[in-house]
Amino acid sequence: MHQDEPSVREPAGFHTVTERAGRGARPRPIRAAATAVAAVVAVLAVILAMTSAAASTPPSAAAVGAPAAATAGCGKAPTLSSGTHSIQSSGQNRSYILRVPANYDMNHPYRLVFGFHWVGGTMNDVDSGGTDGYNWSYYGLRRLADADGNGTIFVAPQGIGNGWGNSNGQDVTFTDDMLKQLEAGLCVDTTLIFSSGFSYGGAMTYALACARPTVFRGVAVYSGANLSGCSPGTGPVAYIGLHGLRDGTLPISNGRALRDTFVRNNGCTPQNPPEPAQGSLTHIVTSYSGCKPGYPVTWAAFDGAGHDPGPIDGCTCDGWHTWTSGVVWSFFSQFPGSGGSSSSSSSSSSSSPSSSSSSQPPAGSIVGTGSGRCLDVANSNQSGGTAVQLWDCNGAANQQWTTTSAGELRVFGSDCLDATGQGTSAGTKVVIWPCNGQANEKWTLNSNGTITGAQSGLCLDATAKGTTNGTLLELWTCNGGSNQQWTRR
Repeated sequence: MHQDEPSVREPAGFHTVTERAGRGARPRPIRAAATAVAAVVAVLAVILAMTSAAASTPPSAAAVGAPAAATAGCGKAPTLSSGTHSIQSSGQNRSYILRVPANYDMNHPYRLVFGFHWVGGTMNDVDSGGTDGYNWSYYGLRRLADADGNGTIFVAPQGIGNGWGNSNGQDVTFTDDMLKQLEAGLCVDTTLIFSSGFSYGGAMTYALACARPTVFRGVAVYSGANLSGCSPGTGPVAYIGLHGLRDGTLPISNGRALRDTFVRNNGCTPQNPPEPAQGSLTHIVTSYSGCKPGYPVTWAAFDGAGHDPGPIDGCTCDGWHTWTSGVVWSFFSQFPGSGGSSSSSSSSSSSSPSSSSSSQPPAGSIVGTGSGRCLDVANSNQSGGTAVQLWDCNGAANQQWTTTSAGELRVFGSDCLDATGQGTSAGTKVVIWPCNGQANEKWTLNSNGTITGAQSGLCLDATAKGTTNGTLLELWTCNGGSNQQWTRR
């Protein structure tokens, strides 16, 4: 995972060093002098002065709720394949990396997600996932999309000078040109086009939301700022912003300002959403109320890692086990597409009436009757075998569970509530594990409030009738106790 500074090129006073953080060497920007602040402000002023809306016509303009236009690439053999592609745009040779789903179906309209890199980063960094590889490819979204049915095309564009200055709208035009090529060569669901990006890539994603609100169904801005412009910036777009309290590169006030643009555009009820306390090493995800149907706004603030797209609760570290991937994937996959490319996975913190398709119940908390606490994946760790426990309800992604038609209880999009080692005896610990369809990952939510394992017939139980934070969950003989009673919220 890589991080950056907010400039087309590193301004004087910034430098990049390589450090190890337990997952291999990776670049991490470090502030070298206080004078860099002035450099950033100066660069920002230049960028905004240079930026204007692109004059070209958007390739698609699908209104919310409208049927997807059948792109020219539907119903015929694809003319594009996974790999690096070049295209002429604004008189320049530009490039991008394309990831076409395995077993591509030419008659199926696919969701399309752009992943924009940070300054100094490259399209290859986004596509490859850097030192974390596949698990962090496209900010972790590719892994979740594959687990969810392989229904997404991913695109990683390359910025000029490894940045997104968007001079005279050229990067917006570049995006238009890519979409024209992609829609001509592949079957794309024009109602499910999304963008994501970190730092400068987040700024570019914000610029696209401002410039192409009828093209992009939703965007995810990780630790962004208004560096690539916002013109005209008046149309509604489904928006999720994620930002760290300790961000010393692009302070969180930048992210709040971007968010508030779409709080206004989307007609949401203004508020100051809760954010974690300094030193708490946690995160809080808030879904705004009152938004126009189909135009949600979500804000995820975290304490811990600073300028970073992959923070992990409980430390100042980062990694692909971050909660951010699940939250963003849930946000993107909540929207049903005309081609059936909406997802049943969900790991968002809270749901509004428009935040899930009618065919699948929204994600929500599971609350213990005896404790009043939530079913919680310990430390938001997405590793298989992580314990499930009771914890104070906080709306975070590691407490959001989706029931599926297969009888699963899913979290983080692709992990299931699981009886350890396929155990069927009382005392078997309950953990999460990558969903695999086995019987020890099937559960029945009963009318009496109990949750029973399909394989074992035993009840989901708070160990030793515990009610405190950290109480582990296990299978136990059903006895009607309040520590075996659960409520969906």
